[in-house]
Amino acid sequence: MQRNTSRFLIAAFVVALSFAALAFATIPRAAAQNDPSPARRAQPPRSLRLYVFDCGTIHVADLSRFSLKPEEVAATDLSIACFLVTHPKGTLIWDAGAVPDSSWKPTGAATTQHVILPDSQQRDIMLSNSLTAQLAELGYSPPDITYLALSHYHYDHTANANLFAGATWLVRQEERDAMFAEKPPGVTQPSTYAALRNSKTLIIKTDDHDVFGDGTVVIKWAPGHTPGHQVLFVKLPKTGSVLVCGDLYHYPEERALDRVPTFEFNSAQTRATRVAIDAFLKKTGAQLWIQHDFLANAKFKKSPHFYD
Repeated sequence: MQRNTSRFLIAAFVVALSFAALAFATIPRAAAQNDPSPARRAQPPRSLRLYVFDCGTIHVADLSRFSLKPEEVAATDLSIACFLVTHPKGTLIWDAGAVPDSSWKPTGAATTQHVILPDSQQRDIMLSNSLTAQLAELGYSPPDITYLALSHYHYDHTANANLFAGATWLVRQEERDAMFAEKPPGVTQPSTYAALRNSKTLIIKTDDHDVFGDGTVVIKWAPGHTPGHQVLFVKLPKTGSVLVCGDLYHYPEERALDRVPTFEFNSAQTRATRVAIDAFLKKTGAQLWIQHDFLANAKFKKSPHFYD
């Protein structure tokens, strides 16, 4: 009788362990979808890397804002790309998306978020994954980021800027002044970058700013679209040099057809900047990456893959 009782207790214990193991296996999987904290910490790379994050797609209904017609472009949608530069001396986030991670939850499928700007303009943004989740997949969280640089202050580049208020913000004085003016420009979302007001800030006073001091990551002044608009030059050891152009162009057809959007801060300045950047591209042999180019962006390697 005692032997049978012991066998029964052992069998019951094994069954209980099986149920516990099953429960343990399912809980983290569900939690992982809602918790973008990195499961592991990234180690500093031995050489320069550039990661491209998918930060959504803008549905454009009115191409006239870009001085273009539907029949003149290959694709009307605009991609939203964010970038992570990892260097042995630190990390840099370039641009922060159009919709704050805190305002939506990924479901595993594309979802459309409706954005209403302070000046009542409205946009529809399609999203699939959050910026923090894409960072976490690489082993990073916002506090791990050394530098934040925004190409400019428009809403579709600043959405998650508050997450990086602990980083050093690299910005031009005229851009910062416009962002925190009593009446900011209409296409901004000041609530998405309010925390930068008190963040550690490095005001860039030269045309070129060498981020890590070795010439491989340089922020270049490219005014016109906004007062302190800037572009990012990255000199990669294998890929070669690339210039991530912010909103110097939105569509490749702007460049091919010499069109300037109607909402530039200074159209003449934009044209002059484009001439200067074209000369720089010819001099360096760098590739021009148009961040909003939907078709080109679709071909980019996306994180966790990278360019080196």
